Amino acid sequence: MTLQIAEGILIPFLGTTLGSACVLIMKNNLNSKLRKALTGFASGVMVAASIWSLIIPAIEQSSGMGKFSFLPAFIGFWCGILFLLLLDKVVPHLHLDSEESEGPKVQLKKTTMLVFAVTLHNIPEGMAVGVVFAGVISGNSGISIMGAMVLAIGIAIQNFPEGAIISMPLKAEGVGKGRAFLYGTLSGAVEPVAALITVMASGFIVPALPYLLSFAAGAMLYVVVEELIPEMSEGKHSNVGTVLFAFGFTIMMMLDVALG
Repeated sequence: MTLQIAEGILIPFLGTTLGSACVLIMKNNLNSKLRKALTGFASGVMVAASIWSLIIPAIEQSSGMGKFSFLPAFIGFWCGILFLLLLDKVVPHLHLDSEESEGPKVQLKKTTMLVFAVTLHNIPEGMAVGVVFAGVISGNSGISIMGAMVLAIGIAIQNFPEGAIISMPLKAEGVGKGRAFLYGTLSGAVEPVAALITVMASGFIVPALPYLLSFAAGAMLYVVVEELIPEMSEGKHSNVGTVLFAFGFTIMMMLDVALG
């Protein structure tokens, strides 16, 4: 069990690392259509994971509250939204294809703020993985080890394009391939750290599991709506992002229902 949990915590980070490695083997930068496709796919996976792996289990675990079984999910979801909104305001970061940074005005390199932007995405994902594995450890949450692994694999799948989306533009900005790969990889390092801290606090987390599952869902959906979907839709209109969103959503839905 311990080995499986360690593997589950590291799987999403592996996805980011493999995606970042694209900079080492691809000669050209990602074109706009491919980037929209990858961003759309990542968005679809995150939305499906938020619903099937986080919000629905949160409501099911609160079934003893009867008609108010939605309440922990409602409260946790909004706490997740507000938490990411706060991070958005206090952490300096820069989105791709944008010249104006967000958060406090500081004198940091553009590459550093790009990495900060992706790191913000990864905090709620790491927490989500940690929360479900904390539920597995408790033994009475209704979350199986396979269900937790499915969430970890789903996040790893969406981390692959995310890693490429951060490392490839860095190379286009003049950063060397090795450093671009390193920056892309480091942007995902926060995930296993956040997951490990969450798992280590499992004794405190389990009583509040429905709130924390939905907290992670709210934080992830904030990232999707605030950042990924606008990136997917910017510039010349293209349906490729929308189609890949649907594909990512159904892939994650299928994995969670069939294997979870």
